[in-house]
Amino acid sequence: MAITQAICTSFKKELMEGMHDFKVGGDTFKIALYTSSASLDATTTAYSATNETSGTGYTAGGLALTNIAPTTSGTTAYIDFDDAVWTSASFTCAGALIYNDTEAGNNAVCVLSFGGDQTVTSGTFTIEWPTADSSNAIIRIA
Repeated sequence: MAITQAICTSFKKELMEGMHDFKVGGDTFKIALYTSSASLDATTTAYSATNETSGTGYTAGGLALTNIAPTTSGTTAYIDFDDAVWTSASFTCAGALIYNDTEAGNNAVCVLSFGGDQTVTSGTFTIEWPTADSSNAIIRIA
């Protein structure tokens, strides 16, 4: 199995179809964590509980992303979120999936690879997003 970082191909098509609403008060987007046994890549189309992380401080389905802020710079559109934080946590994960929890199909947005297992023991696990700009934001359309 492998987790390969990518914007999901289905997400690109669904943007053209107007399926994802990133505006304030729009759709709810979540981030779910996965073990190294998961198989996630650009062909991932939806959230699945298969090989999802489990442990203290983690709830199946992951966390809702907050402060969703789409913006533009030059000819690039990009988005930012508040960091995702799990407190009092004990688990291991190797990657994540951002998905649209509002859509009936829990449609996939993008896959994140952590480059190997990351473990937290009775602590805080945080996903810090890269700088929100046209060159670094986690989701960019140029």
